[in-house]
Amino acid sequence: MKRELIERELTEVGPKRRGSARGRRRSVTVNLGESPLTWLHARGHLDDRQYDAGERLRADYERAQLSPQVTMRWDAVRVDCGTGRDGMTPSERQLSAKDRFDGAMAEAGAGLKDILWRVACGCEALAEAEKGLGWPSRSGKLVLKLALDRVADFYRIR
Repeated sequence: MKRELIERELTEVGPKRRGSARGRRRSVTVNLGESPLTWLHARGHLDDRQYDAGERLRADYERAQLSPQVTMRWDAVRVDCGTGRDGMTPSERQLSAKDRFDGAMAEAGAGLKDILWRVACGCEALAEAEKGLGWPSRSGKLVLKLALDRVADFYRIR
């Protein structure tokens, strides 16, 4: 799978130190363009197969346009709706991506797809996803890895 280069937007963030007489700030450099899956993969928590499966799932999610939309679309109107290289119209490509996404989520299973969607598609940090699901901290990584393994099987990633 071809990986796109992500433009890095680095910023300094961090809370003030508590108990500090001078109120000095402790900060960390964060890449705002980095997804949670990329962060986990870069630090060795996900292998290449799991990362590729998560990115493929997110790509299908975005191609299917499943994320919340505004009520008005401001895209330019297309006059020519001819078929592309794959012989499909844009609507057919969108439906195909939705079918793949639905199949991959079904393959992940009922107990695993919640954290999978939050981290891979919703781009929530793992700690936030655990909190949102009411799970104990540090339990989400194992469940996410199991879900990504199942999704990799669905996409036939070796």
